Amino acid sequence: MKNKQEVLDSIISQGMLPLFFFEDGEVSVEITRTLYKAGVRVFEYTNRGKAALENFKLLKELQQAEMPDLHLGIGTIKSIHEADAFINAGADFLVSPIINPEVAKMAHDHHMLWIPGCMTPTEIYTAQCNDAALIKLFPANILGPAFLSSIKELFPGQLFMPTGGVELEAENIATWFKAGVCAVGMGSKLISKKVLEGKLYDQLYNDTLKAIALVKAGR
Repeated sequence: MKNKQEVLDSIISQGMLPLFFFEDGEVSVEITRTLYKAGVRVFEYTNRGKAALENFKLLKELQQAEMPDLHLGIGTIKSIHEADAFINAGADFLVSPIINPEVAKMAHDHHMLWIPGCMTPTEIYTAQCNDAALIKLFPANILGPAFLSSIKELFPGQLFMPTGGVELEAENIATWFKAGVCAVGMGSKLISKKVLEGKLYDQLYNDTLKAIALVKAGR
């Protein structure tokens, strides 16, 4: 398990958080290898299917054997039962689509970074009351950069990251950073169903390099 501040610093430094889930464990391993080869040092596997926990354990073995500097988090954590299972499997941080104070407490008790998803100012305030260092704006394609521009002065110093519909395009990424985010979540726009099912690792490698470059240029 990695230090909370170390993981947060890594997300901010990288400027993006790739995330995906796929039922096939070996494909999940190769996707992770490809992301790492392209320069990714922190990413989120998502708890979106029955194979998620066993696949995560495979990724943890990969991390320990080949990628000691990789920060491996788990997303779509909604309950303390899910949180407990993945913490025991070695998750370095937790990402949630909602605010569950029990999950927040469990993460904090383990000195882990917890990233809850928020859609309203009230939810953002509630997340802050539960000591969220980084808040996920979700779904980002519904909220848009203008939402953050409108409300960020209400929450000075709070770190935000949009997830859900962030495009692999210079203008979209630059607009989010101009609005005040510290990083962007990159899911299906980077690691698409086509890439996963077709095992298009070369395409993913090139797209990841592009994403990293767009983030660097857009900040």
